[in-house]
Amino acid sequence: MHRSALAPYAAHSERSRGRRHEEPYKDDRTIYERDRDRIIHCAAFRRLEYKTQVFVNHEGDYYRTRLTHSLEVAQIARGIARKLQLNEDLIETLALSHDLGHTPFGHTGEAVLNRLMKDYGGFEHNRQSLRIVELLEHRYPDFNGLNLSWETREGIIKHSSDYDCAGSAAVRDYEPNLRPTLEAQIIDLADEIAYNNHDIDDGLKAGYICLKDLAEVELWQHTYSKVAEKFPTLDEKRHILQTISYLIGDMIHDLVETTTQNLVGQGIRSLDDVRNQPKSLVHLSPEMVELNKQLKKFLYRKLYRHSKVERMRVKAERFITLLFENYIANPSLLPERHQERFGEYGKERVICDYIASMTDRYAQDEYKRLYEPFERA
Repeated sequence: MHRSALAPYAAHSERSRGRRHEEPYKDDRTIYERDRDRIIHCAAFRRLEYKTQVFVNHEGDYYRTRLTHSLEVAQIARGIARKLQLNEDLIETLALSHDLGHTPFGHTGEAVLNRLMKDYGGFEHNRQSLRIVELLEHRYPDFNGLNLSWETREGIIKHSSDYDCAGSAAVRDYEPNLRPTLEAQIIDLADEIAYNNHDIDDGLKAGYICLKDLAEVELWQHTYSKVAEKFPTLDEKRHILQTISYLIGDMIHDLVETTTQNLVGQGIRSLDDVRNQPKSLVHLSPEMVELNKQLKKFLYRKLYRHSKVERMRVKAERFITLLFENYIANPSLLPERHQERFGEYGKERVICDYIASMTDRYAQDEYKRLYEPFERA
């Protein structure tokens, strides 16, 4: 969308607060276009290809990873931004960067590192995402990090709505008492729409849930019946995929309608109006919230706590705990470039950074190298 077509309360590129470090540019991309491109080319983004969404990477090539999930969130978020006349470049940047700080083995890895780091500042994935783009990526001659715009960094640290989750110190430089841009607010729900619906697809494919189970979920059953009426001869596989597609579309439509009503109802005319609201303006309708809550409870019970998923969770806890304890006892096991950071960041935080950056596959291989006697070091 051309910048002149953006709504007055959108995040306009020319009004950005800019970057922390001044630098010369070789072309005329807008500030958020450049942010997006820096995210796509950074090492942390590439590693998302082998980081878990629900199923660990070795369980099959079909299942979502953090990378494919991020792309799906970006697609959903851009569609919402276009309908609301918001900045598509900023929202795509935030979608692609929202999971950069995730550990191997999904939320299990985050919980384990937070426990292991409880005496050293803890661990939280939004805070880690910000740490990556501000410090840990080393690509440019004059500074560490990616030197992203203020609005992109704000959106990263304020992801998931409850700012306290990231720790008050981490949010301190990003106006913790104010709302982020609408583009940042949308990411929270675009993320949820993507993973709820695509986890159904992965769960069905894995055989951990079945269509009979889903019959108890009102939102699914209503949409499944609607697809059956429209395409009565559709085979089961296409019927499932079309149901997921319609579900995503219905939730996007509901979000756009509800958010538009909120913008009109609150008399929002500028980005300052957005920032000074007591709570987020981006919502699903109360009816959709209840239906979505039922779906989330179903997925938690049937998929996320499935015995096979639980088995991998227990393994992952052991992998990460043993790696951390071994590195603490023997810090010379880390590559030299990481050991060189001990003085600046502290041994424990550097070890945490190192483990958090690992892919599922690398963490499993490192476990073998350290603990299996016949594995090559």
